[in-house]
Amino acid sequence: MIKVGLFFGLFFVYFTAKAQYSVEIDLGDQKSYLLYDGRAVMESPISTGRYGHLTPTGSYRITDKDLNHTSSIYGKIIDRSGRTVVADADVDMIVPAGTRFVNAPMRYFMQFAPGIGMHAGYLPGYPASHGCVRMPETKAIAFFQALSPGTPVNVFGTTPRGRLYQADYPAGSTRENAEPYQRPHRSFWDFLGL
Repeated sequence: MIKVGLFFGLFFVYFTAKAQYSVEIDLGDQKSYLLYDGRAVMESPISTGRYGHLTPTGSYRITDKDLNHTSSIYGKIIDRSGRTVVADADVDMIVPAGTRFVNAPMRYFMQFAPGIGMHAGYLPGYPASHGCVRMPETKAIAFFQALSPGTPVNVFGTTPRGRLYQADYPAGSTRENAEPYQRPHRSFWDFLGL
């Protein structure tokens, strides 16, 4: 009886381990999906690489994770009192006297391609990163906790060119700038022409 129970216990653990998480990143819709055993369990808005720094498409796997990662290339230049002098700086820029370069924080970093990963960051409502996939912090935390090295990541679609793509404006905006352009929703049947 003990052998039978042990067998079924190992059988359950084996097949439970086969059910796994994966990630789908849709560049066109600027959304990321956390899937468990092929079913979406979470959706997140994202900001991917802008033109000149596009997020690469293809099939990848999470290679490593870093809770408090910082960019080795990008950041900002601040003065002695902490005020930003250059917001979109890189390590090759000349740093004026009395200022210093501060590496950009990329908390909850999940690398899936060389130098490219998902992480918590600012979402302006359009592709704006240097190739990484920015997510709201709460979503980045959830993805970070669920994913492990080896988790499949599929990046597909075409990066939109419009800067006002699904932009979220703060409360109190005027009517002129409070209605962002949103792409019309297309169903699966629209793609088939039905």
